[in-house]
Parts: sequence; C-alpha cells; structure tokens
Amino acid sequence: MKKFGKFILALILVAGVGFTGFTLGQNSSVSKSSSTRDAEHIAQMEGLKSLLDQNFLFDYDDEQIYEGSLKGMFANLGDPYTAYYTPDEFKKLMESLNGRYSGIGLSVQASKEGYIKAVSVFDDSPAKEAGIESGDYITKVNGKAFGPNQLEEAVAEIKGEPGSDVTLTILRTEEGTTNSKEFDVKVTRADVNVDTIDDDILEVRGKKIGYIHIKAFDDITWKDFSDSYSKLMAQDIDGLILDVRNNPGGALDVVINIADNFLDEGVIVTTKDKKGNVATEKSDANASDIPMVVLQNENSASASEILAGAMKDRGRAKVIGTQSFGKGVVQKVFNLEDGAGAKITISEYFTPNGTQINKVGVTPDIKVESDEDLDLSKKDYKNDKQFVTGLNELLKEIK
Repeated sequence: MKKFGKFILALILVAGVGFTGFTLGQNSSVSKSSSTRDAEHIAQMEGLKSLLDQNFLFDYDDEQIYEGSLKGMFANLGDPYTAYYTPDEFKKLMESLNGRYSGIGLSVQASKEGYIKAVSVFDDSPAKEAGIESGDYITKVNGKAFGPNQLEEAVAEIKGEPGSDVTLTILRTEEGTTNSKEFDVKVTRADVNVDTIDDDILEVRGKKIGYIHIKAFDDITWKDFSDSYSKLMAQDIDGLILDVRNNPGGALDVVINIADNFLDEGVIVTTKDKKGNVATEKSDANASDIPMVVLQNENSASASEILAGAMKDRGRAKVIGTQSFGKGVVQKVFNLEDGAGAKITISEYFTPNGTQINKVGVTPDIKVESDEDLDLSKKDYKNDKQFVTGLNELLKEIK
C-alpha cells in the first residue's frame, strides 16, 4: 500500500487533504516596489471601508469586510478549485476527511449545464428519504441562490448540525419530457456514514462476475474496497466490472492504492507543478490478473480519471462509457493559524502515456451513451447499456 501526503482530487468536499501550517503575514523577502504597492492597496481598502462606514445604509460586521477581501483574492484567480475558507467553513471541510460527517448524504458537482448537480444520493441517507434524485439540479439552499462557481459555499450551507433542517430548491426534468419543474425540499440533517463502495456478484453464461461500484475515493474507501474485493475473490469470481460512474474523485493515496492492486510495475500517474517539477506515482510488481473492465461517464472526475486513464494506457482494462469530466489538477489544503484555511491548485496530472486530462477527460475505448434517467443505485443491469456492453466485453476476455 502506498503511503504519502494526501492531496485533494475531487469536485466535492468529501475528500482527503494534506495539512501544511501557514501564517498570514508579510514575507520579509518581498521587494520594495511590491511593499509600496501593498501599502497603497491597504490604504485604498481603508478608504473604501471609511466610505462604507459613512454611507452604507445597513449594519454590517467588520469581519464581513475582512473575509470578503480574502475570498475575493482567491476568487479572482479564475480557478474554481482554489479557495479561501473562513474558520467555520474550514471546519466543515475537515469534517469530510474520513467520510463521516453531518449533512444529508449527497454528492454534488458543478455541471456543464450551469448548475450544481446531484451526481450521487447515498443509500439510507436524509437526501434519499426526502426524494432527491441523481441528476437533480440544486438552484437554492435555504432560499439563497448558488451557481456552479459557488459549489463549496453551497455545500457548506447544506451541512450543519444533526437534527436541523435545510431547504433545497430542486430543478428537475420530468421523465420522458423536456419540461422542467422547480420545487422546494426540506431535508433533516443527520450524521451520515458515506458508503463509498457497493458490490455484487452475477452469474452469466456459467461465469461468476464481480461488480464493484466506487462512489468516491475517501479515506475509508481503501479499506472498504479491500474488504469487498477480498469477499468477491473468496467466491471465485471469473471477472470484475469496476464502476467509477458518478464518482467525483477524492484522495490521491486511495486511488493509487486501488490502481496498484491491479497494475504490475509501471507508471500510474505523473504530476507537474508550476516550476516544471515532475512527480511520478508507480505501481509495484505485485498485481491481480483477474480479467476486468472499467465503466465511466461524464460525471467521473479527477481521481476516477486517474484510475480509468491508468487502466487504459497500461492496457489492463478496457474503459467503457462516455468521455469523463476532465478535472486534471491537484489541490493542497493549508490550515491557517486563525483556524481558517486555503485550498490551492498546485499541479496538473497526466496519464501514463502523458495524456492531458484537465478540461479534456479520458476517452473511453468503447463509447456507450446511457439513458439520462438511469439510477445506478437501483442496479437495473438489464437496462444499463454501459453495464451490458462492459459485461459482454469482459465475457470475451474470460478464458
């Protein structure tokens, strides 16, 4: 099992992170011209605050001005994955570290349609009980509108104390039509155990086929995956379908460990930072040789793309489905002395063949579209076109 610092590889706040202490203060090596510019900037901010004090109609807290200026510094970089967190927001981010947190049991991501999209609703969760479905768009949280560039603010608003309520405004397309309706759903928060692994066994044409759906790459995922894989292997499966559809990503060490389980010695992924430094994560010589295929879709992102890209480039498994999301950058979390935090994009990653993932995605070996209303949690295998194609390809490989 690989061991190294954790980095975020996700589109949601259920992710592994690495901690690096950092103090907000002036760097002693800053140039004189930069110092002059900083002084001018501070003076301008003080002048604007005085303008607000004298003229702004409504009451406000000085902390709002301070936090807003820090958030703006990160937001104006144009990178949706780099952000500043207030102490309260950072605390909620950290709650997600081990896959156990107080919320509603929902994975979301910024969609290409311009909304915040529910990509996975966990079983036995408040969101499931409230009737929220995969594919729903969240337009408001507690009456406040959130766009795709405010994903993390929306997630922070959705989380809260167990037993408290949160109201989501849902935009849903009616089944079989192009008509959409918008409605409110009240959900009672709870301590959520995020089940990131689902497994199954099917008997097809005299063969035992194992199925593992990896829903996210959280800290708990590696153990849960190992348990599921061992259970399936103990039942003498002939092949494996590895499903990362609707998986928005997670921790780098977790996806490396899972990939290493199936790959012999060689490259899994490479990363490159702004200074041109290249780091390579490799698999060792020990690997399972079970025949397998990988399923992905347009909601498979980040760590999912590392896994699919490695399997494809190394010729270990065919990738079946649609083009993946295309989130190919790595973030690191810095915890600040005042309890606040910052998440910063530090590098870009590439598949073993050097193929770019960011804003491109992983191209499947076999492209298969899926029905828009398909709910993966229902395990409707017969009507799951991507699953059926993957199964047929796997059966061809099993000797």
